[in-house]
Amino acid sequence: MAKQNKAYKFRLYPTDEQALIIRKTFGCVRFVYNKMLAERKETYDLLKDDKDALKKVKNPTPAKYKKEYEWLKEVDSLALANAQLNLDKAYKAFFKGNAKFPKFKSKRHRQSYTTNVVNGNIQLLDSHIKLPKLKMVKIKQHRKIPSEYKIKSCTLSMTSSGKYYISILTEYEKEIESKEIEKVVGLDFAMDGLFVDSEGER
Repeated sequence: MAKQNKAYKFRLYPTDEQALIIRKTFGCVRFVYNKMLAERKETYDLLKDDKDALKKVKNPTPAKYKKEYEWLKEVDSLALANAQLNLDKAYKAFFKGNAKFPKFKSKRHRQSYTTNVVNGNIQLLDSHIKLPKLKMVKIKQHRKIPSEYKIKSCTLSMTSSGKYYISILTEYEKEIESKEIEKVVGLDFAMDGLFVDSEGER
């Protein structure tokens, strides 16, 4: 059995109070991401010629900022933790040469945040979904998620017109059938056809 992932996207209908918390979370996630990026950039500029020293640097975490900015405690801590993970991924992609240096996020960027399942904090219950800090939020679930599928994380987003959506990432097990290889054929692009295989067939 192999583990597979599948995401389901649904429309959310938060109350005014819930919508305010969601928008606050968008802002806090953006704030934390930009603060961490600014500090890392400053450290990188300072130590870029000393790779060993750069490797030993302990990067800031969202917990560090909560002491100085109390209002960060009002939102989902997992959303802030994911902001750090996203920055880590962006940095790794940059150092591997697969992407440009991470950019600061602005309000014009996609408004979203991701939270994870921990001790049953996220549950689908009768046209509502239970979410950290938001409690029960109304959801338009037009497709059923199979009961054997396990919810891993949820990404909340808002469109430019003010509509809210949730993308639910699930995990399930699937049996992958093994196939016996009978024949191997190489394919090559041809200007006068779709492809030419290794046996000359077009």
